[in-house]
Amino acid sequence: MDHNVYLLATDPNDPCRDIIHSRDTGLKVRVFCLNSDPFTPNKSEIQLYGYAHNKLYAFETINITSDDALDVVSAIQWYADYVDYPQMEILPEDPRPGHEIAM
Repeated sequence: MDHNVYLLATDPNDPCRDIIHSRDTGLKVRVFCLNSDPFTPNKSEIQLYGYAHNKLYAFETINITSDDALDVVSAIQWYADYVDYPQMEILPEDPRPGHEIAM
């Protein structure tokens, strides 16, 4: 089984603004620290969430394509290993009170 190789672009002015890039596909995932960053989900993208080291992270794709959608979870799992929190549970919805998806 082939494994994607992921790279991380970091913002030197904001340690909480990372972008995960897949070296082998077009997948890009922006990382937000919801404890300190404002975040408004883009309805055209995929958002997933996870806690690590008492921080809540939001992960949002950038210009997602159907070919890359299946790799989003593995990119987030890679990031969880990167931040030394491999047990991160990946959540499909924002767990903060008042941020439920309106139906």
